[in-house]
Amino acid sequence: MIRLKGVTKYYPTLQGRKYILRDVTLELPEKTNIGIIGRNGAGKSTLLRLLGRIDYPNRGRVETDLNISWPMGLAGGMQGSMTGRDNAAFVCRVYGSNTEEVREKLAFIYEFSELEDYFYMPVKSYSSGMRARLTFAMSMAFEFDLYLIDELTAVGDRRFKEKSKEALEERKSRANFIMASHNMQELLKGCDAGMFIHDGQLMLFDTMTEAVTAYDELRMAS
Repeated sequence: MIRLKGVTKYYPTLQGRKYILRDVTLELPEKTNIGIIGRNGAGKSTLLRLLGRIDYPNRGRVETDLNISWPMGLAGGMQGSMTGRDNAAFVCRVYGSNTEEVREKLAFIYEFSELEDYFYMPVKSYSSGMRARLTFAMSMAFEFDLYLIDELTAVGDRRFKEKSKEALEERKSRANFIMASHNMQELLKGCDAGMFIHDGQLMLFDTMTEAVTAYDELRMAS
């Protein structure tokens, strides 16, 4: 279960508050793969951060009884002065791994991320793509009920993209995901339901096709 209750999220700007969500109350369908669409700056990544509990509403709350990943593909969320390995080890300990599990997960993350020597260098020296590889590899090292994906498959070379897609397909057999992407074909192919963010509101549609249709109609009208 994921439930938003009166959620409002805004950021202060020189022009005043920039609202991402305004008093949104919504319950997401269970055991459903959901795609998120909206214009640039509409708040897709912010919504994923709220769901992943690495950001919090200004008002209202997000309730869940699921074990949810952090947003894969998100460049932030790591300590820049720490190495990739140290960041990964910290996450392992936060999620309750014992010493042997930490060792195994670090080996997996190192191999999957393909960062090689950069794994032992400060994250602040990484490109955005390297950060995304690390966050993705860390997410794949854990079993979650729900995976949050933020434009992840756009990161990396062709071979890494294919490897990422294969890993996600394997996880889909026993978990669900919420994905934000500009790739409509990818969303239509992989998502059961859709969410459309516009003007501070979050609209839920029974199918991804309905969400894309609403988005296209808004674009043509503007």
